[in-house]
Amino acid sequence: MPHSCDLGSLDRRDFLVLIAAGVVAAVSGCKKAPTGPVASADPLVPRIGGSASTTSTTVPPPLPPIPRAQPGRAVVVSHAPYDTQQIAFTIDDGYCDECVAGYVDFAERTGFNLTLSPNGAFHDIWDTYADRLQPLIRRGQVQIGNHTWSHPNLLMLSDSAIRREIERNEDWIQATFGVTGRPWFRPPYGKRNSHTDGVAAGLGYTKILMWNASLGDAVLETSDGLLGQAEKWIKAGAIVLGHANHPTVIHVFDELQAIIAERGLEPVTLDMMFGTTRAYG
Repeated sequence: MPHSCDLGSLDRRDFLVLIAAGVVAAVSGCKKAPTGPVASADPLVPRIGGSASTTSTTVPPPLPPIPRAQPGRAVVVSHAPYDTQQIAFTIDDGYCDECVAGYVDFAERTGFNLTLSPNGAFHDIWDTYADRLQPLIRRGQVQIGNHTWSHPNLLMLSDSAIRREIERNEDWIQATFGVTGRPWFRPPYGKRNSHTDGVAAGLGYTKILMWNASLGDAVLETSDGLLGQAEKWIKAGAIVLGHANHPTVIHVFDELQAIIAERGLEPVTLDMMFGTTRAYG
């Protein structure tokens, strides 16, 4: 077996063996420190990294009070703001119970950092897993963003309807997970313009979340098709779009981790990548 830091000498089968043995965290620890924002010790200001062993034994800090909205100028975000080996997995929707359960299991098992943007219309599913997600949120391993309540095309709505969609989802996020989704807002279907951005920013959602990489799973995808998309798009500095809608993805988590490890990438939340925090909102 090659030295654990010699990533270039490991083939895919070696990586999958390492994953099965639970030592991917040790391999990822050999990568360079990120060059972006450095997390502080404040609650909900996440530290870079993490593993299943640390998240299962560390008592998470208490949640701070939910801050007021901070309206401002909308900034559209689709990739990391600096040259980095970080990548951000952003997972939307969540109308598949098996899929949401799979992502929660994956995060608990591996310590993988995720940003989730659920629709409150699927609250019957998400509410079931809130108690398991809350400790991960308090540790900064999982972040919650706003994706509207019912996933409409914002370009077809009035300003008041857009605000209702965002505010209803924000109210549910706060009640369910104990945090705000601000300042991160992902427009459903990626349908947006400067006007809809301004409406969201007026509610404190000043980071308009787009993407530059995708798992292609907004529709039902085969395992080979999904992994083909991952091979093509998962690169340094990427914001990766995924969905908790079809179960294909939960059966290829190990293969996705292998791709990430092969390329020396560091999965982070958006807060980690951009220096934002749930404590500020």
